[in-house]
Amino acid sequence: MTTSDSPVDESAASIPESEDEGPTTQAQAPAQPQSDGVPDAEGSGGVAAGEEVVVAAASPPTLDANLGPDAVVVIPTGIRVDVHIGFAFDSAALADDQLPKLEQLCRVMKGSPINLFRIVGYTDAAGSEDYNEQLSFLRAQEVRRYLVSTCGLSPDRLEAVGLGERFLIDPSNPDAAENRRVEFQALS
Repeated sequence: MTTSDSPVDESAASIPESEDEGPTTQAQAPAQPQSDGVPDAEGSGGVAAGEEVVVAAASPPTLDANLGPDAVVVIPTGIRVDVHIGFAFDSAALADDQLPKLEQLCRVMKGSPINLFRIVGYTDAAGSEDYNEQLSFLRAQEVRRYLVSTCGLSPDRLEAVGLGERFLIDPSNPDAAENRRVEFQALS
């Protein structure tokens, strides 16, 4: 495991039912269950390609895709934020088509009272385990750099971690593009 600050708790995040109120927006988006992107015991799980920002908790709600780019979302503390930023093969460079997701996430993070977000990078299974772990960390670091330099978030609020090829979204196709991603966790 490669990390910028602390070890990773690889268990799924959960919140007590009394605190599980889901996301709220200025428009009060309806919640709809979706895959939470958190690996289950077999290492599977994930978010379908093309999904927008999803906030996952014990029963993961989805933000209405019709909210628009200026919607403000409040994230309850202690949940997983399932925004998947995709990457090209063997690359840690941010692709132009991923920037709108990061811009929306930036607005959410700026308006959030959460003090610490973990940015978790992953790779597909092509390449050695050591190489993939380093590449996944570089992907997380690149997203962190973007959120600090372009978005203006404090670097103290962002922790970058690389988990390599662990927790493939598509274990039946270990080299699939959807396995090359960065995800986010709201920690405190």
